[in-house]
Amino acid sequence: MIDVSVILINYNSEKYTINCITSLLEHTSKKLSCEYIVVDNGSEPESYRVIKEFINSIPDSFSFELIRSNINTGFGGGNMIGVQKAKGKYLAFVNNDTILENDCLFFLKKFMDNNSNVGVCGPQAFTQDKKILSTIDHFASLGRELFGRKFLEKLNPTKFPNRKKLYIEPQQGQFVAGSFMFFRGEDFNRVGGFDTNIFLYYEETDICKRLAKINKTAFLVPDATFIHYHGASTEKSIAIKVELKISLLYVIKKHYGILPFYILLTYLQIRYFFSSIVKPKYWPLFYTLLLQAPLTRSLKHKQKIKPIF
Repeated sequence: MIDVSVILINYNSEKYTINCITSLLEHTSKKLSCEYIVVDNGSEPESYRVIKEFINSIPDSFSFELIRSNINTGFGGGNMIGVQKAKGKYLAFVNNDTILENDCLFFLKKFMDNNSNVGVCGPQAFTQDKKILSTIDHFASLGRELFGRKFLEKLNPTKFPNRKKLYIEPQQGQFVAGSFMFFRGEDFNRVGGFDTNIFLYYEETDICKRLAKINKTAFLVPDATFIHYHGASTEKSIAIKVELKISLLYVIKKHYGILPFYILLTYLQIRYFFSSIVKPKYWPLFYTLLLQAPLTRSLKHKQKIKPIF
């Protein structure tokens, strides 16, 4: 049986993808049986060709499969394409803008083998300048959006552990960052995998909320470390800010109900009304909030079909 199915998405960022794959092959223990599934998520033809040539150059001793989607299906959708081909006991979803520092997959598998109550875990992330990045986080919620993470951590440090502390021992959180998520395959499948209604962002809160309902926890495993070129695979823009709010409000309504949804929506409408007066570039975001941030405004519905080779 295959121990770990590693799933990566490439979207017009072939240099990051190649570096990520290289680090995986260099650092992953030969003791593990791994397969690598790369989903090209509707990239431009040249980006896809570069990835295809690189994968074809990898020795046959490594198990690789490249899947070309002719449309960008987003984070959850792209990963779910890869899941359909996965045969591993564990599923590792690894952002392509990451570089392993050590044998992450071995450490994560060992931890999961010894902790059947854990549904997902992740390694400790650092920036390229070796600054700590949050790996565990608190669920998106009305309280977090209105009062902030630091307030929650001071109010109840047991329930909301410090996200930016450098932990020595494994630490439970409410969810682990989507840049590197290591699931027990049967738990991932049991809760239905990623919600493909979400194009980008807040997928971690959504799936870990569903794991919590079957009493499966999320943990940071600090022995495993990696570098994350945070945000390198997604350019910042107003369209991305709009997408963030669409996903946030979708998750709030899905998991907390109508009342928290409308409280948060009203707060955001007021906030971005004044922001858009000072900075007119925020008008598209304010307008989307006036429409109650429907999924029909998502970038998911603006993707163009690309040729399949």
